[in-house]
Amino acid sequence: MHWVGIIFAAIVILLDILFFSGSDNSSFFMFLIGIALACVILPFIIGLVIDNKRDQEIAEMFLEFSRNLAESVSTGTPISKSIVNMKEKNYGPLSPYIQKLANQISIGIPLNQALQNFAYDVDNQVITRAITLIAEAEKAGGEIDYILESSAKSIAEIEKLKKERKAAVYNITVQGYIIFFIFIGIMLVMEFKILPLAAGINSFGGLNANFGNIVGGNVNSIATSASTASSSNPATDLSSPLFFLLITQGLFAGLVIGKVTEGSLKAGIKHSFILAIAAFLISTGAKALFG
Repeated sequence: MHWVGIIFAAIVILLDILFFSGSDNSSFFMFLIGIALACVILPFIIGLVIDNKRDQEIAEMFLEFSRNLAESVSTGTPISKSIVNMKEKNYGPLSPYIQKLANQISIGIPLNQALQNFAYDVDNQVITRAITLIAEAEKAGGEIDYILESSAKSIAEIEKLKKERKAAVYNITVQGYIIFFIFIGIMLVMEFKILPLAAGINSFGGLNANFGNIVGGNVNSIATSASTASSSNPATDLSSPLFFLLITQGLFAGLVIGKVTEGSLKAGIKHSFILAIAAFLISTGAKALFG
């Protein structure tokens, strides 16, 4: 998926350079560059979304695994034997890790070391804490079935709180996107409506100055005033800062949305890319059409 996006982006950039690099419409050239960037970044965003969904599914399956393991241990079966007996059950994306854990126990690797390998392979913060607690309880010789049941309850509460927080802050995510697109609209209105009016007022002032110089007969001042009036164009001077302001706003707004909604800056990366690419395409597309 990533290589398909990179190859398609390379083709778009090549066609853009061949057909539009020497044209007067530089905005359309930048618009196609934005499409190429979107093609490169989109697979990585999809990958992040898939990884986040996979981590959530693994946490849910580990909850089921912990409950089944606690039930098996409560009947008097040792925890190592219980894990080996459960390796053929279907736990979704967690099944390969459980099978590897059972295979390590079967070939004689100590349970504590096998559990540490399991936690390292899964690479989930909640599961790592639970596995550490289970390993310490098994090494200390405590009531392992009670520890397993407590770990399952703890994971269930954590997942429940995550879902409640995600549902509660969903409106915040929608509001963040709406506010950002309203901000883009305001910037476009400023660039295509307000700044040209300011440029017209500036040109009108330059014409008045030229008229006064004509009356005074100062020909050199005429040329100086005319060149000053033509070189200082607010619409042109502020176009680039507004564009970079939109990109910067999109990047940081996405990070804030991810941190607020999911509690992680990593989760906000996808929002940052979506907002930044949207700002890039909307801005360059508007310049290509109306600039």
